Amino acid sequence: MDHSELKSFLDEKVELYNNPNFIESDPIQIPHSYTLKEDIEIAGFLASVIAWGNRKMIIRNAQKKMDLMGNSPFDFVMSHTEKDLERLENFVHRTFNGQDFIGFIKSLQNIYKNHGGLEAVFALHQEENSMQKSISEFKKIFFEINHLTRTEKHLPDPLSGSAAKRINMYLRWMCRKDNKGVDFGIWKSIAPSKLSCPLDVHSGNVARKLELLTRKQNDAKALLELDKNLRLLDPTDPVKYDFALFGLGVFEDF
Repeated sequence: MDHSELKSFLDEKVELYNNPNFIESDPIQIPHSYTLKEDIEIAGFLASVIAWGNRKMIIRNAQKKMDLMGNSPFDFVMSHTEKDLERLENFVHRTFNGQDFIGFIKSLQNIYKNHGGLEAVFALHQEENSMQKSISEFKKIFFEINHLTRTEKHLPDPLSGSAAKRINMYLRWMCRKDNKGVDFGIWKSIAPSKLSCPLDVHSGNVARKLELLTRKQNDAKALLELDKNLRLLDPTDPVKYDFALFGLGVFEDF
């Protein structure tokens, strides 16, 4: 199909999937349990970090994270005691374990106490059409405090070749205001035009079938190629097509 046909087709799929029904089977339901900005962004961050594998298991374990924090993530991050952290020790989601969870809580506290919070840190190094340098710099700040080396693998570095799927998804949640009740749009300092599509097996396969992507690997170079093509379809909100690519791949087996 030509450019206008492709745009019409994908815009139609965005309309189909970018609605509250999407939330029921997606980890974004975890931050939707909260109203305080800091609760939403911390719950979203901690849910997105473990968003790989079986989706029901992701949602179940992300909710378990919230339960272990008394369903008050911001309060827990800011005022936990060492005794409070002990109850996180037995948490496990695939390779993310209790020690990783504890490390993340301590790093989040440092970010809110010393760097103005998650939004402020992500906003620091944004570029004209990309958040990938910002994600890379965020990782440095996140791990500036004493931490286990093993925990570093749970945050990607796009400048080392990662497509950073989970963090790009998280940024979509926080920065993109969709007026459909799915993405929050509570971060005003980062324009949706700078966001990248969360590239995974499903969205990658669909993108290749639609000739939006030629590269075989789902890595940083593939993300750059997909970014360029999605910005041609909608330069102000390119990441909305995540709903179309993901929906076609997961719900329609396109």
